[in-house]
Amino acid sequence: MKSIKAVSVGLVVMFSVILLNSQEFTYVGAQKCKTCHRSEKRGKQYTLWENSRHAKSFEVLFSDSALEEAKKEKLEKPPSESPECLKCHGPLYEKAPDIKAEGVTCEICHGPGSGYKKISIMKNKDEAIKNGLTVYNSTKDIKTKCITCHQSDTFDFDSSWEKIKHSIPKIK
Repeated sequence: MKSIKAVSVGLVVMFSVILLNSQEFTYVGAQKCKTCHRSEKRGKQYTLWENSRHAKSFEVLFSDSALEEAKKEKLEKPPSESPECLKCHGPLYEKAPDIKAEGVTCEICHGPGSGYKKISIMKNKDEAIKNGLTVYNSTKDIKTKCITCHQSDTFDFDSSWEKIKHSIPKIK
């Protein structure tokens, strides 16, 4: 009888660990990031993003030039509804449609924030990564991410990176 209880407890613990480790992180939006990442101490990442073309990438889809381009490409839907445009200008249009208007938001590069948004988690880099934070090991890795959308021959990664790179707050 004791062995059945031990096995049962072991199975419950094992399934609990599996469930915790297989949790799906969700997108929370830039407003959650803003809370901590707008200060000088935190590198002003939010402010830098807010003033960037990334933050306005969805808005561009309503411009005359976007409408013209959509017509030229014979898209079936307006740019603001077209997957061909949204994949880069509003990349969360499927996963988090309520925040697609944020355009290329923080979580596009840094991963869904539901698991790492708490300051207690963000204070520990390993813990933040374990909870969904995407960290890049090199500028080459960052460039690889950027060129998933910036595929033009005229895209100059180095000068573009200079415009958007932001300091990284010191965390353990």
